[in-house]
Amino acid sequence: MPVTPIRRRWKTLALATSAVLVGLTVPALTASPAGATTTAYDTTYYAPAIGKTGTQLKTALHGIIDDQTKLSYSAVWEALKVTDQDPANANNVKLLYSGISRSKSLNGGDLGDWNREHVWAKSHGDFGTTTGPGTDLHHLRPEDVQVNSIRGNKDFDNGGSSFTNSGGSLTDSNSFEPRDAVKGDVARMILYMAVRYEGDDSWPDLEPNDSVTNGTSPLHGRLSVLKQWNVEDPPDAFEERRNQVIYDRYQHNRNPFIDHPEWVESIW
Repeated sequence: MPVTPIRRRWKTLALATSAVLVGLTVPALTASPAGATTTAYDTTYYAPAIGKTGTQLKTALHGIIDDQTKLSYSAVWEALKVTDQDPANANNVKLLYSGISRSKSLNGGDLGDWNREHVWAKSHGDFGTTTGPGTDLHHLRPEDVQVNSIRGNKDFDNGGSSFTNSGGSLTDSNSFEPRDAVKGDVARMILYMAVRYEGDDSWPDLEPNDSVTNGTSPLHGRLSVLKQWNVEDPPDAFEERRNQVIYDRYQHNRNPFIDHPEWVESIW
């Protein structure tokens, strides 16, 4: 497939301070050697992972983030109205792929509504919408009903054509490319799922690979493209706030790749 150029987005990190958004404090990120970052959670939450790389890091992070409070699928509706609130309009949520701001009250399954998008397609491992990976807020996002249907269970890759309410997202017969502003968000959500769900409970072992034809296997691609997106679209204030809200109010676990995007390359 043809490669679509990605516009790089850069954000300004507040060094040694915290950004306060909607009454929640986001831990400061400070520069460290070799492109790493240091967060307020490194000496507490992430302590077992600090200094590790590769498989050891992945294992340590799994042991940290698998301790979470689980939501029912119905509870996800109300949670998304908080986690994905539009910073410019408290009555709306921001839709992931389309970038549209839509009223919180328009959640449902009809034309013009928004519904619950599983970024790690729920058929990839066949976990459905039951409590567990099917209700994990770290990869569930609000999206227009039609756009959600167009994405379906496709793997992620560069290339494709535009569609109604795409917001810059593209699709073709076997893959989906999110709009530039959330490419890194998508990558970090997929890789969170691969660390959180390792097959040591009743759920499948989810892993990234470099394919776009994964079907119902517990695999999601393309890893090489997701790694590229993680670098080119670093975490922004919206993504950091969302991570904090999930940690503080709902699941009480974090997406480590939002706090430490450099850990993606360290593991994969």
